[in-house]
This record gives sequence, structure tokens and C-alpha cells, in this order.
Amino acid sequence: MSVRNTGIVCVLILSFGSPVLAVDEEAAEELLKVSKCLKCHSVDKKKSGPTYQEVAAKYKGKPEAEAKLTKHVTEPSKVKVDGKETDHGAAKTRDPAKVKNLIEWILSR
Repeated sequence: MSVRNTGIVCVLILSFGSPVLAVDEEAAEELLKVSKCLKCHSVDKKKSGPTYQEVAAKYKGKPEAEAKLTKHVTEPSKVKVDGKETDHGAAKTRDPAKVKNLIEWILSR
């Protein structure tokens, strides 16, 4: 095999070698419901918390997005709502795969 052909084969392997995993929409939406996130957030309608579209836009292209959102949804914290500090709950799971799926779902809005 020539060097040129080897390069083409490498590009093909890198392009198709690892499957792209899709977000499990149903699982993410179920976790949002169980965790009561939809009380304050929605995909596109303003509630007391930002919409998931606003969150996705805020973090678009930022390398720290996944880490920051993971911390935000897994660790209870305080947030400002209408100028008042209030408790922000955490996702009702400790499964890292479920949390990752949820974060990817939020960022894909």
C-alpha cells in the first residue's frame, strides 16, 4: 500500500471509526420531570429560571460548558430569582451517564 493510500485509509478510519452517540431525549426529559427541573425551566418558555435554549446559547462553543453545567445540575446551590436568593436542587440521579445525557440534551437545545 502506498503512503497516499495509507493516509486515505487513516482518514476513513478516523471519520467512521467511532460512532456518534445520540442524546436519549426520552431519558433526559424523564430525568427533568423526576428532578422537578420543569417547575422553573422549560425548553423555550420563560419561567422563573432560564429556558434551556438560553442556557444552550450561553454555553455554545465554550469548552467549559459541560463541566459547569454538570456541577450546576448535580450539586445543590443557591441562585438568584427575581433578585432573591433561592435553593437550586440537583438532578435525582448519581449515574454519570444519565447526567452526561442530560447535559448534552440541554446543550443541544
